[in-house]
Amino acid sequence: MHTKTIAELARGLRSGEFSSVELTWNFLDRITQYQNLNAFITVTADQALAQAEAADKKLAAGSTGLMTGIPIAQKDIFCTDGVKTSCGSKMLDNFIAPYDATVVTKFNDAGAVMLGKLNMDEFAMGSSNETSFYGPVLNPWDTNAVPGGSSGGSAAAVAARLVPGVTGTDTGGSIRQPAALCGITGLKPTYGRVSRYGMIAYASSLDQGGPMTRTAEDAAILLQTMAGFDEKDSTSVDKPVPDYLASITQKLDGLTIGLPKEFFGEGLDAGIAAIIESAVDEYRRLGATVKEVSMPNLKYAIPAYYIIAPAECSANLSRFDGVRFGYRCENPADLTDLYTRSRGEGFGKEVKRRILIGTYALSAGYYDAYYLKAQKVRRLISEDFKKALSDVDVIMGPVTPSTAFGLGEKTGDPIQMYLSDIYTIAINLAGLPAISIPAGFLNAMPVGLQIIGQYFAEDRLLNVAHQYQQVTDWHQRSPKGFE
Repeated sequence: MHTKTIAELARGLRSGEFSSVELTWNFLDRITQYQNLNAFITVTADQALAQAEAADKKLAAGSTGLMTGIPIAQKDIFCTDGVKTSCGSKMLDNFIAPYDATVVTKFNDAGAVMLGKLNMDEFAMGSSNETSFYGPVLNPWDTNAVPGGSSGGSAAAVAARLVPGVTGTDTGGSIRQPAALCGITGLKPTYGRVSRYGMIAYASSLDQGGPMTRTAEDAAILLQTMAGFDEKDSTSVDKPVPDYLASITQKLDGLTIGLPKEFFGEGLDAGIAAIIESAVDEYRRLGATVKEVSMPNLKYAIPAYYIIAPAECSANLSRFDGVRFGYRCENPADLTDLYTRSRGEGFGKEVKRRILIGTYALSAGYYDAYYLKAQKVRRLISEDFKKALSDVDVIMGPVTPSTAFGLGEKTGDPIQMYLSDIYTIAINLAGLPAISIPAGFLNAMPVGLQIIGQYFAEDRLLNVAHQYQQVTDWHQRSPKGFE
């Protein structure tokens, strides 16, 4: 059963081929079997089986919901009522959320079965899933390599067939980059498409939740459940949610693809460039035309991001002070000691680094020089995308400059780690949707193709991705030992 996609599992459940309880046990057994990957922080077996039993009753009564009885898992950044929500941090190791995030509520209402909470970089800060308080996640394609981050547990769990679909979050590439490094499909929706209520904030103007699955069709099913306006989230956009499955079968005749010349310069592995070019050639055979586009301000994306994101992180993480919830130091001498030791002991190195950078950028005398200037650059990058997308339907390029790197290879060099997101960060700054899909292998490791679209054009991205997956089999490959 673990080899089936969500669409196939939904058909099997509705036809009575197997029950949700049987399906849930199957995946719980695999999670136990492959716990060495460290993909899960918490496994909610009892809750999952209770949800599966309830789903079977709905199915017996004639429920036709595509998510009814389907096992999923949530990135441990989404609050789950009565279940630990740690954000991969010692700071929240003892935090039991008193409510569900809107995304969690939507899946519960749809009849999905939650298997547990997935490992992640601490407070979503990282590109390798090595900053987690619970230890690094291993890439199932090579357990000496990273799975990417911050949604590394999500990507590894899907790639290893521990769960058919999961949630992730993307602040600067944290859905797409691990999806590419683990050979799965990952969609970052338009900013405001998916509610952020109950999703613990890193950088509020950049964070966005999205689905991570094996196929574009499955991503469409999950996004259908996740998307929609939420009055509890002031950044949520009140815009109708289309039927994402309705358009995925459309042919691509007349599609115009833009290739940014800035994506194919120095720093990109030649092998990855060749794989991306091969994927674009496949789109030509599917009826698309290709033209070069230019976005000259993309080179400023990383410096702008690493001013804006840490600044927002500095503000958001100020709430973790040892007073109301989360980690609290022992025997504080006074209030100042409580604050400094609780935060000093509760946060990891990378989180502290970003808080310090953000606090500095927001401080008197530096706000105009750094934060305000970064926001102006952000607008220029958005205008670059707007201009490029006025001439083409989608933009394509690599997701990462290299395949998955080794565990510990970049932990001592934060700048090199930050450059892992060089092709993804600009999309978050602009608030656009983008998807990563498997496009080939380089030295036996997965390579992802990134497809970027117009605002709220997730249906078009899913269509473009799905059509590619109808004529290729990269998304069907399994890591050795996890078949």
